Formats: sequence, structure tokens, C-alpha cells
Amino acid sequence: MIITEQTIDLLDRAETLAELIESSESFQTYITTKRARMASVEARDVEREFLRMKEDYEYVQRFGKHHPDHDRIKKEMHLVKRRLDVQPEVAAFKKAERNLDKLLGEVSGLLAHSVSPKIKVPTGNPFFDEGGCSGGGSCGGGGGSCGCAV
Repeated sequence: MIITEQTIDLLDRAETLAELIESSESFQTYITTKRARMASVEARDVEREFLRMKEDYEYVQRFGKHHPDHDRIKKEMHLVKRRLDVQPEVAAFKKAERNLDKLLGEVSGLLAHSVSPKIKVPTGNPFFDEGGCSGGGSCGGGGGSCGCAV
């Protein structure tokens, strides 16, 4: 690759963008909540319990309803998952993670569409996307049922 002034300028702009993202409130909240989650003994205990239960659940799922402990393990798995989801440090971290993901998705969209409006940008989890694709073509709504250009 030949390095030109244009390439150097582009690298400088990319570095500036990365610094702006790192100084954003979303990123700072993400880092803070991640540290809090990792420092929380309760969060680690619930995560450890969840991972152990997940192994049991995956084993039972291989046999489906025919396994004698299927219903019990499934119920326990849902209870542990719920405990994990409502654990304060984990819940705060997940919220911060979604906010940062939204910011990064918006930045990706702006960058991609500055090159061409036809570029499809994966926005992440469609359950957390707001407002649908509005014709942008990346909704995954099933064959253009929302009116996007699939």
C-alpha cells in the first residue's frame, strides 16, 4: 500500500473519531459499569451459577422432554437467568452496553452512508433497534415486508 497525504489524513481522522468515542458518556459509562460488575462478588456468584446451570441445561436439551430432569432444569435455568438479569451491576452493565452499541451503530451508519446510501449497516440486535429500517434495507423483516429494499 502506498501511503499518501490522503491516507495519512484519513488515519488522523479515524484516530480523532476513536478518541471522541472513548471520551463519550456512553463509553465512559460502559467502562464504569463493567468495572463495577467485575468487582461485585454477588454478580460474579450469580454469573458462575448461571454458567453452571447453562451446562446442565444444554446437557438436558440434548434429550429434550425425554430427560427426567427436563422440566426442573428448565425452570431452574429461567430462575437463575432472571436473577442474573435483575442483579444491579449486571443490569446496569447491559444497559450501558446497549447504549454504547447504539452509538457505535449510529457512527457506523454515518460512515457507511457518507460513502454510499446503498451500503447496508448491521445495527446489532433488532430487539433493541428503534424505529425499524425506514427503507434503509437492513431490517431483516422478512422479504421487504416493511418496505425496505432487501
